[in-house]
Amino acid sequence: MNKYIIILIVLVVMVGGGIGYRTFIGGERAAVTGDVREFTVTAQKNKWNWSPETFEVTQGDLIKLTVVNQDDYDHGFAIDQFGVSQRLPARGTIHIEFIVNTAGEWPYYCSVACGSGMVDGEERTHFDQIGKVGVMKVLPRAESTQ
Repeated sequence: MNKYIIILIVLVVMVGGGIGYRTFIGGERAAVTGDVREFTVTAQKNKWNWSPETFEVTQGDLIKLTVVNQDDYDHGFAIDQFGVSQRLPARGTIHIEFIVNTAGEWPYYCSVACGSGMVDGEERTHFDQIGKVGVMKVLPRAESTQ
């Protein structure tokens, strides 16, 4: 059998398998709600935390984050679930936009090693700088029976 025919058959099987998987197995997609939610998240000076530590949104929302660093050293801001990862310069501000497409509770964290220090008599470190995004599932709209 010609090697080009074998390659063509393999490609057709791969594409067909991908379409079948997406259609019959993994096809649930979040509807984009059209709602825009804006939040400001701050790395508080020498606290190794985020303020607010949590915020709630709805699946399909467009999130516009303003992330502020009050520290004299760099941080990072990352939410793995939504492909967010940016460096946050010392005393700087960044703006991030993304659509929350998966319901659940997802951590956001400092993605740049930023050291440690004493806060209210307790040592806090880079690993304590974690927040949470709560994404509520979109419920299907009820059909009108009039």
